[in-house]
Amino acid sequence: MKRFTTIALVALLAIAALVVPAAAQMDAIEVRSNVYNGTEAADGVSITPSEFAGFFYDIDDDIGNEMLNVTTDGPESRTISDNNLTYSTSIEQVEYAADFENESATFADQDDPDQPISYPVLGLFADKYVALDDTSPDELAKLLLDNDDKYTLRTGSALELPNGYELTAKQIDVEGNKVWMELSKDGEFVADEVVSMPDEGGATWTFDTDVGDTDDVIVFRALITDVFQGQVDSLAVVEGLYLIDYEDVLSLENGDEFGELEITGFADNGIQMDNGDNSITLSRDDTVDIAEGMQFRVADTPDTEIRFYLMKEYTEPGTYEIRGAIAEGTEAATWNATNFAGFFYDIDDNIGSEELVVESINVRTIPDGELKYNTAIEQVEYAADFENESSTFADQDDPDQPISYPVLGLFAEKYVALDDTSPDELAKLLLDNDDKYTLRTGSALELPNGYELTAKQIDVEGDKVWMELSKDGEFIDDEVISMPTSGSETTATWTYDRDVGDTDDVIVFRALVTDVFQGQVDSLAVVEGLYLIDYEDVLSIDSGDEFGELEVAGFENNGIQMDSADNSVTLSRDDTVEIAENMQFRVADDDDLRYYPFVELTIEGEDTTQPDEGDETPDETPDENVTDNETEPTEPTEPTEPTEPTEPTEPADNETEPPVEDEGPVPGFEAVFAVAGLLAVAYLVRRN
Repeated sequence: MKRFTTIALVALLAIAALVVPAAAQMDAIEVRSNVYNGTEAADGVSITPSEFAGFFYDIDDDIGNEMLNVTTDGPESRTISDNNLTYSTSIEQVEYAADFENESATFADQDDPDQPISYPVLGLFADKYVALDDTSPDELAKLLLDNDDKYTLRTGSALELPNGYELTAKQIDVEGNKVWMELSKDGEFVADEVVSMPDEGGATWTFDTDVGDTDDVIVFRALITDVFQGQVDSLAVVEGLYLIDYEDVLSLENGDEFGELEITGFADNGIQMDNGDNSITLSRDDTVDIAEGMQFRVADTPDTEIRFYLMKEYTEPGTYEIRGAIAEGTEAATWNATNFAGFFYDIDDNIGSEELVVESINVRTIPDGELKYNTAIEQVEYAADFENESSTFADQDDPDQPISYPVLGLFAEKYVALDDTSPDELAKLLLDNDDKYTLRTGSALELPNGYELTAKQIDVEGDKVWMELSKDGEFIDDEVISMPTSGSETTATWTYDRDVGDTDDVIVFRALVTDVFQGQVDSLAVVEGLYLIDYEDVLSIDSGDEFGELEVAGFENNGIQMDSADNSVTLSRDDTVEIAENMQFRVADDDDLRYYPFVELTIEGEDTTQPDEGDETPDETPDENVTDNETEPTEPTEPTEPTEPTEPTEPADNETEPPVEDEGPVPGFEAVFAVAGLLAVAYLVRRN
């Protein structure tokens, strides 16, 4: 019997290996600068935090000193010659987000009780660092936390901080108004302190230590505002945290190289770099590395139409703020795809029709109707080289015309219009890529919003693959795709269209199949392009519809016009003001009016950039005094379990269309044969 169990387990593991799903998820966010052309670059372009949302910027103090200067050899030149790409950055004093106590420290003006306490910040390649010394940028530590968020800690519970750090309320003396706090990293003790609460206000625990060549550097601060007894536990309230990665110091010297840049000097509390003897070419349709994740993205255009922008891509789970250019005072301001990275933009075709306009401001108030938003349909080519075939979209019947689809940016999200000229019915674009995926027979490629693409069966000798599209385990459509065996064509496109909303024959899905072949174990199909819209969730728009502070005023020139109608919008000091659908204004905490529009984009997963309440927190419900605005941990998305396989119905032969099924995804014949083999083994073992 043991022998049978072993054989069965091995067979089941083999079956499981056949049906492990692949994943096709959006897992990166691109932050870009303004868009520049060849003429501008020849005259010299200076990219600052106002033009590039990736550079560090503090709107309250109007601080951000990173600057990248680019000069090409001419309006039609793609070359940045030696020393013509320069980068500079310098230290700035920034106030802590929380109201920590003013006490002695190595940072500037900390001993003056009337001076707001601050710390020395330096933006470096679009990351935020703290200088260990106020005036010297040669030793830096990455800033992990600076917030005034609220957290409630139970006795013995650990608040998870970035990079493995944890803050624990070890013991709480409610009667004595004290809390014993401990800071640890990866389970190892770092420091602790018994914090006594004053009769009024909060108490600050400051931990400083020698770091690098600098003594007594503040590396951690916590603002404790209350200790109290809940219904079950004793609780401590923290309303501000500051933490630097002091165990990983970045030491800089003249001559140090970062990608294409080299340090040429330290002056005025800053760092200067240039590309030295490294000339840089802005090649057509290329992404050019500069340094530490910063890149130039170059359009696929002729030399007479050079176009590029600076960008940085983020892949770590978390929520990122994508901001537009900074506006000051009461003058009119306009944002479009060239100066607001949140708006949809296609650099190759120079397409991006969203526009946000503040026409006038009275002191701090945008009067009724003076906030306007416009967007319009643009035709965009598919990322993959799909076959040119008939569809509802423009010019699809012309074999010599690049095939395209009608895109409309709406509040910084990308939608597809169901009709080429009418923006009143929209579906969100889920996929448009030319990425490469290899599918085993029976395996499912997970697509956004619960969709899956499955290679049901593969006929290598007949150069065919039977593919199925499903959603949440429910069958949508399938197709037997025959690969070309002669002529110049080497790929095949599966296009699925259907009636959506009030429009007939809308293309909702496309897959570019480039190969079918026999691997060492499995038959495989190669897909090198996918297109998918969320056709089951159509956004219908009518005149008078309201989106936040905006109202649809009309439809003209294939577009939508909105304004704030009877809604005045006040840009209050230190406020975040909703515009519409995740688009907001952030206003400086300053007497002078300064603001910018922004959107927030999220990469799903465990956010390691912000504190997270760990699993050690007791399950008991805390006292009702625990406020709703304490920061809650982000729940990781559970992986989708594969649907239980069911027995497939075999097509009569490879020439006929497979029957329509109501069942979910099913394994290919390899899995069926494995099951049959397992049953045979069981029978033989039991017989012996």
